[in-house]
Amino acid sequence: MKDKQSIINIAKQTIDMQSQAISNLSSLVTDEFASAVDLIYNSKGRVIITGIGKSAIIGNKIVATLNSTGTPAVFMHAADAIHGDLGLILEDDVVICLSKSGNTPEIKVIVPLIKRVKNKLIAITGNKDSFLGQHADFVLNAYVEKEACPNNLAPTTSTTAQLVVGDALAICLLELRGFTSNDFAKYHPGGALGKKLYLTVNDISSVNEKPKVEPTTSIKNVIIEITEKMLGVTAVVENNKIIGIITDGDLRRMLSKVDDFSNLTAKDIMSANPKRIEAKAMAIEALEVMEGYEISQLLVEDEGLYAGVVHLHDLIKEGII
Repeated sequence: MKDKQSIINIAKQTIDMQSQAISNLSSLVTDEFASAVDLIYNSKGRVIITGIGKSAIIGNKIVATLNSTGTPAVFMHAADAIHGDLGLILEDDVVICLSKSGNTPEIKVIVPLIKRVKNKLIAITGNKDSFLGQHADFVLNAYVEKEACPNNLAPTTSTTAQLVVGDALAICLLELRGFTSNDFAKYHPGGALGKKLYLTVNDISSVNEKPKVEPTTSIKNVIIEITEKMLGVTAVVENNKIIGIITDGDLRRMLSKVDDFSNLTAKDIMSANPKRIEAKAMAIEALEVMEGYEISQLLVEDEGLYAGVVHLHDLIKEGII
């Protein structure tokens, strides 16, 4: 049984070996890679990715990455292709085949079938002289010297290399398409990631109460307003323009300093020129402001007029944090 240090050493060796293999891939990127990218970019069809075994799993991930970055893609398992799934391939589709050796039986069966219907074929393989490499229109070299597996058998380094080549392909296409964070949000509307990209301050603040008082409002009524609106804060407004803010903390500090506040008004205890944010700003921007100033609430403006409050708890509830 190996001790902890031996296990740590094995893990580090595995990571270092894969890191070196990835680093070496950059020297294998040639004009052929650029031509493959241009082919996909100018294609009117989809990208069909196929493979078998571990390569099939990597293929599924590349499909997911392409779809989420603006390049329509579909996975077709190489074993299923010869039992009907070749029907997935349409006239203008580009096929990408993943195989470390490029010589597996399934690959040798489907490659001629793909070529027969005249679809363009891109190979991601570690053996450019293989059957796949020789018959592909473009070869993206994913060669690795050795698997991280001590027996040099289990696909480890080779599948990492395939994944990296696929990512490089996807990012090149993303750049060519001018794919922006707004485009990304369209494909990721759910979950925290999507919300960071599309949720605005107004989306949150518009469903909250809008606590506000005048500069001349009595402290008693300030307390009532903050209590009723349950946001721990109120804006101080004049002609619906923000001139100050009063928080629960301001009230506590006032009570610790004075015994009689019957003659005090909102203007006497407010903090002038408070931090604020535009209603159309992204919710993630509100979080950045709150974190930067170590505050829990931000007043919201819409074209210079008071529009509400966004609270840190709102951002937590929406999964922004």
